[in-house]
Amino acid sequence: MLSITHISKSFGKIQALNDVSLDLKPGMFGLLGPNGAGKSTLMRAISTLLEPDKGTITLNGTNISKDPQVMRQTLGYLPQDFGVYPRMSALALLDHLAILKGVTNAKARRKQVESLLRAVNLWTMRGAAVASYSGGMKQRFGVAQALLGDPKVLIVDEPTAGLDPFERQRFLDLLSEAGEDKTIILSTHIVDDVRDLCPDMAIMGDGEIVARGAPEDLIAKIKGKVWRKKVEKAEVDTLKEKYKVLSTRLLMGGVIVSVLADKAPEDGFEADEPNLEDAYFAHLYRLV
Repeated sequence: MLSITHISKSFGKIQALNDVSLDLKPGMFGLLGPNGAGKSTLMRAISTLLEPDKGTITLNGTNISKDPQVMRQTLGYLPQDFGVYPRMSALALLDHLAILKGVTNAKARRKQVESLLRAVNLWTMRGAAVASYSGGMKQRFGVAQALLGDPKVLIVDEPTAGLDPFERQRFLDLLSEAGEDKTIILSTHIVDDVRDLCPDMAIMGDGEIVARGAPEDLIAKIKGKVWRKKVEKAEVDTLKEKYKVLSTRLLMGGVIVSVLADKAPEDGFEADEPNLEDAYFAHLYRLV
């Protein structure tokens, strides 16, 4: 059990985390929020890369601030951006990282490195320098290094940003296959990543957890309250002043406006089934 209890963190006058509490069991957990919400700061606190100003983080009852090795020995971490040695091949670099993670038995290490490179579909490119990889290939290598040592806590921070649809799906498939015995935290601002993978999630905004639950439960809270209408661009600002607008989307020269309301806001609005994006904005904007 990973327990985050009332943690806060400030950088000067900026409150990055404000009284955040979460209890996480093994399985996929989605942390959804816009850029600047505090997600990466929270991930860095969980991974012991920074110390919270207040509160505690415990792993199976042990305070990781007092004993960070408890987390580090069982952690796999894929940050938003990671550097590589410019001339090392994927095979050599993964072997080097495995040694740093404590996989000292040469035979076991070779077996694990080869297995991971095959799992992330990089075996045929194992001799090429990782620095020469495409963005999607680097992300897949990042997953391989994060899975070294069979970690019980796996953190992936904005993993699919910038990936094409094919690479994104391959990456998500890798995560889903990582195993139910791990606590996997998927931190992202991309709603579809959470919808496709996570049975449990939280929405984060302005350094706070604003909602927590299963995606279908968060959607159920706004069922029967989402209305959509195609309007001209010039009408959007007026609608935003009058109603609780969840989102706007350009479509064939017009704008699809989604509104949260107990009944039809005005003529032309039609009821529609809510989706996770609607629920995300409704909770993020604190409209429910």
